Amino acid sequence: MKFYSRKLIKPENLNARNTLFGGALLRWIDEEAGIYAMTKLGTKNVVTKYISEIDFVSSAQQGDVIEIGLGFKKIGRTSICFSCEVRNVFTKDTIIKIENIVFVKVDQNGKPEPHGKSLNNLKLIRE
Repeated sequence: MKFYSRKLIKPENLNARNTLFGGALLRWIDEEAGIYAMTKLGTKNVVTKYISEIDFVSSAQQGDVIEIGLGFKKIGRTSICFSCEVRNVFTKDTIIKIENIVFVKVDQNGKPEPHGKSLNNLKLIRE
């Protein structure tokens, strides 16, 4: 798993308990994974198809810095799949784990279409 981006937890990211709001975290994960899918498939025409069970392991507080990690899992004819872990930069404590996030390449009408990529022409494993 490679960690791609970091976020500072600010007051606007907190819930009523003054810990990181899960919705904000999921938005960041979806954005980061979407960008990763775009770069790997060479197109901006990707959509989130599926996010598996979300395991909230711990939380983050205001002032914490978190990092979002993604790991390649598999590639299909129209799709690409990653796992995700978010952790505290300094303590390395896991905040969230997601086993599968799937993105699909779509055409102008939003219908799945082949992306033409395979393990042979993607630089996924070496990252």
